[in-house]
Amino acid sequence: MDLNNIPWRKSSHSTNNGGDCVELGALPNAVVARDSKDPDGPRLVFDRRAFAEFLMHIKL
Repeated sequence: MDLNNIPWRKSSHSTNNGGDCVELGALPNAVVARDSKDPDGPRLVFDRRAFAEFLMHIKL
């Protein structure tokens, strides 16, 4: 799985002042998350079903 050429997105509420931001990237069967302050750092890979369930729980 090549994680180097993913188009990354972060919240429009995020600023460029080095705030604590999470960026998300979409793959055909997964969603990838990384820390915007450390783009070369570790990444979390979720299958789409698990990520959708995660979002459902945090929106409550």
